Amino acid sequence: MKGLKKIALATAIAAAPFAANADLKALDDSAMGNVTGQAGVTIELETKVSIGQFKYTDEGSFAVNDIVLGGAGVTAGGATAGYTDLLDQLKIDIDVADDGDAIIHVGTLDGNPIDWGLTVGSMELLAGSTGTDSTTLISNMSGYGNLAQLDISVDTATDHLNVAAAFDVQDMDFDVEFLGVGIRDMVITGAGDNFDYNGDGSTAGEDKAAVAAGTQATVEGIDATTPLGQKMIGLTTQFANVNLDVYKGAGLGASTATDVLRIDVNNVYMDMSIGAVEIGGTSIGSLAIDNLAVTNTKLAVYGH
Repeated sequence: MKGLKKIALATAIAAAPFAANADLKALDDSAMGNVTGQAGVTIELETKVSIGQFKYTDEGSFAVNDIVLGGAGVTAGGATAGYTDLLDQLKIDIDVADDGDAIIHVGTLDGNPIDWGLTVGSMELLAGSTGTDSTTLISNMSGYGNLAQLDISVDTATDHLNVAAAFDVQDMDFDVEFLGVGIRDMVITGAGDNFDYNGDGSTAGEDKAAVAAGTQATVEGIDATTPLGQKMIGLTTQFANVNLDVYKGAGLGASTATDVLRIDVNNVYMDMSIGAVEIGGTSIGSLAIDNLAVTNTKLAVYGH
């Protein structure tokens, strides 16, 4: 258990700047009430990362080429919007609670969401040593947006690593080469006020109306009477939300696998739109997905 905590903590610290996916100012106030006032470590960070190629090899290989991760300014759209090419103003707070839990909160020095930008030249399938064939799956990927929340914790009682994130994608374009399909102007946001996030039978908008009328004090179970509560409500409704647990466990259902990598997706809430879907270089129209909810989803990952 101690080994897992150390490994997960080190991994989370190293990965924090790479997780970054705007008008809300919430990040400078930590939502980690259970560690308020405790001594810990703060890391201030600015960075830009370029990777020539990432390759996974089995018999053949899967390769991702020409990766650049930084501020929104690494993309043409982000630069036009006035962003720089650095992931900057990052502040990473690391605390170990009295019960041994590790808690990492990624915020910012200026209180604004973290603007991020990503470009990828191509993603390819490559034949192994006995062949020369290759297939380009995706190319010309470029996107930028904001990361409004990233909290990572390691629970020593369960050996679970939990990740909670809130983000948006302001614009993303890419080509699905082997299908001849192009995706243009993809946008991801929160599901908004017309969605029931906590499943209590009322939407966030209905809860807000009830708070305004003085008949209740919560919106989707979040206290609406405090500044922190108001910020958390904003994170929930304005940004796409992801919450998942990662741990070592057993396989699913009738599986006899043990000690596998388990990933439990507790929830994903978002709206998505695509400005244009192109086939053969010509747009065939746009797409919109409203109130996308992925819940109670479990994965078991192991070798074969």
